[in-house]
Amino acid sequence: MSLDGNGANGRHRGRSVTSKVVSLFDAFQRGDVELSLNELARRTGLPLSTAYRLAGELVQWGGLERAEGGGYRIGLRMLEVGARAPRAAGLNELVVPFMQDLFVATRQNVHLAVLDGHEALYVERVTGLQSIAVKSRRWGRLPLHATGVGKVLLAYASTDLVDEVIAAGLPRFTPYTIVAPGHLRRNLAEIRRTGVGIANEEMTVGRVSVAAPLLDVDNRAVAAMSIVVPTTLDSQRLAPAVQTAALAASRRLRERAFWQE
Repeated sequence: MSLDGNGANGRHRGRSVTSKVVSLFDAFQRGDVELSLNELARRTGLPLSTAYRLAGELVQWGGLERAEGGGYRIGLRMLEVGARAPRAAGLNELVVPFMQDLFVATRQNVHLAVLDGHEALYVERVTGLQSIAVKSRRWGRLPLHATGVGKVLLAYASTDLVDEVIAAGLPRFTPYTIVAPGHLRRNLAEIRRTGVGIANEEMTVGRVSVAAPLLDVDNRAVAAMSIVVPTTLDSQRLAPAVQTAALAASRRLRERAFWQE
């Protein structure tokens, strides 16, 4: 039987080696730390022998690591490669000092996210022992319509993208998640008017996210910065601090001629 899906496994014919390798990484979903070989094969649709061979090559390269339980986990080589991405590396270098100032003032989670497809990709996070627990993590992804940074990025995105996100469906994560298209569009218009996006218990009950855009010279949102705090705190009082940090970071980005490809 062919490792690449000939004969009885002909449904795999036509997939390139690259697509198969990428599917192994994509098999790791949010919250996954370790996956067995059988689970990797099941999620990727690859024959067990092919998954085993490719996973072994990735272990040698460092993209995957063998876990003590016999499964696989993402290797440190992937973090090394990701850190070389000029868009994220340059953005982080210029913006992190302003995130740190905001963290010092609040002692709560401060996030930096960029638009990636139909999701918010979290490229940096500043947190501490006193910060509340949140779902977001560095290099993690969360939906646009239910997060503070996501709402801001969506508010400054093209109308075509907004239409695509709505057409794809607006999942409800809590009783407070905005899932009505008209309501979301009004919310986005308000964010453009005020320059502040607030997700009040829309992703996690008991948490509120206050976000503001980092704008380039053409008034495009290169990224979004947010703070996530418990609902016991007044989010409206935090908005000026988030806006100030985002405006200062935007100024630095323009001075350094940073732009989003």
